[in-house]
Amino acid sequence: MTEPLNGFKGGIDRRTLLGVSTGLAVAGTLPTTVNAQQALAQDQTPPPVTEILAKYVVEARYEDLPAAVRKQGARTLLNWVGCAVGGSQHETVDRAVKALTPFSGKAEANLLGRKERLDASTAALINGIASHIFDYDDTHLKTIIHPAGPVASALLALSQHQKVSGAAFLNALILGMEVECRIGNAVYPEHYAMGWHITGTTGAFGSAAACGKLLGLNAQQMAWALGIAASQPVGLKVQFGSMTKSFHPGRAAQNGMLAAILAQQGFTSDIHAIEGKDGWGRALSTRRNWSEVTEGLGTRYEAALNTYKPFACGIVTHPGIDAAIQLRNENHLTGSEIESVTLRGNPLVQSLTGRTEPAAGLEGKFSIYHCIAVGILQGAAGERQFSDAVVRDPTVVALRRKVVLITDPAISTEQGELTIRLKDGRVLTKRIEHAVGSLDVPMTDSMLEAKFTDLAQGILSPAKTRRLMDLCWGVEGLSDAGQIAVAAKAG
Repeated sequence: MTEPLNGFKGGIDRRTLLGVSTGLAVAGTLPTTVNAQQALAQDQTPPPVTEILAKYVVEARYEDLPAAVRKQGARTLLNWVGCAVGGSQHETVDRAVKALTPFSGKAEANLLGRKERLDASTAALINGIASHIFDYDDTHLKTIIHPAGPVASALLALSQHQKVSGAAFLNALILGMEVECRIGNAVYPEHYAMGWHITGTTGAFGSAAACGKLLGLNAQQMAWALGIAASQPVGLKVQFGSMTKSFHPGRAAQNGMLAAILAQQGFTSDIHAIEGKDGWGRALSTRRNWSEVTEGLGTRYEAALNTYKPFACGIVTHPGIDAAIQLRNENHLTGSEIESVTLRGNPLVQSLTGRTEPAAGLEGKFSIYHCIAVGILQGAAGERQFSDAVVRDPTVVALRRKVVLITDPAISTEQGELTIRLKDGRVLTKRIEHAVGSLDVPMTDSMLEAKFTDLAQGILSPAKTRRLMDLCWGVEGLSDAGQIAVAAKAG
């Protein structure tokens, strides 16, 4: 194992929580994991976070990764590739390809699920967009960061610019996720509450670290790369429900790659860009807890805490959807017999997914009312349930108008209680403590494969789909990680 750096030893139990202040409880966010006075003291005299991360990433070896973390890295890759292939035909991606192809450089990197090849930087952007457009990608629950998009999009594009082994690719992927999620840990939830889309703002750090690892940057260059990434935060929550939300992880991938390439050539940045007085942390959050970044490096892995979505929408809707599908299946509900539906959930459900009358598929992903309706009527909440046609279906519209949301800060973001009143007087209730797809009820490998196969249907042949999944599972044994992108070509 790599030794903890600069005297930062031990780790923080992610389940050790402080009491929640009234403001955070109302916002429905999770508390921090260290003493508030300790966080304040270290914010006044912060550790050299940028340098610590740079040194760690440069020195971290693939051989030091625990087997369970490697496996989770492969699961993350498989899930991300499936999401990118599935999203590749969306009109958002079509428009991005049409806009950017005339300006693309050397055609060296594949667009997953498509036939086009563009320059590595543009491919990173577009594959990042495709992987997030369905809102079906992985989620680090502690911060609600989608870790793979910014990192894998950049790595796979870069691996077609220069040949890298699968083991080196997987190591860089896990390290990139580690960097972005740890920085996210340090500023969540305050950073998110300010209006930033945390996947985009932290994703550039993950991309820079991962690309820098593949490029063989030294510690000085890696610190510069992280510093350059710090000057490129991207992503505002106001964009949720529009095409621009998926732009955030794509642009973060592109920004991080740019940062690493510049740093490789000696392009300098401040080596305290993350934690410094006028740095990223102070500019983008009202609170910083740098222990979340520095403690347990090389012994505790955020990649091990990654989760995968069974439903193609925001994670806060999943307890409600899970309950809706279970009640539907247990009671053979069709929708016509329903008088009313009530969901008790965390206030964040209303904050993030409170759209009562979505008009398009992307907006439906941010409507808990639509999510509950399709869960009951169709027994699913995959991508097909968030098409424009389903969002506008009169039967779906009629049922979602019967859904009432009651928010309660005592209910965590992982919980939900759904009550369905039937016209015959019966009352059906289902309480969810941990939705399917969570750390407590994770998706199995076979469930991930079924999700991948469904996403690839109509884009890749069954034989190509099987081969692509096998390449993802066996990534650490590949001599050329770029094979994955080649195998994902449409046809």
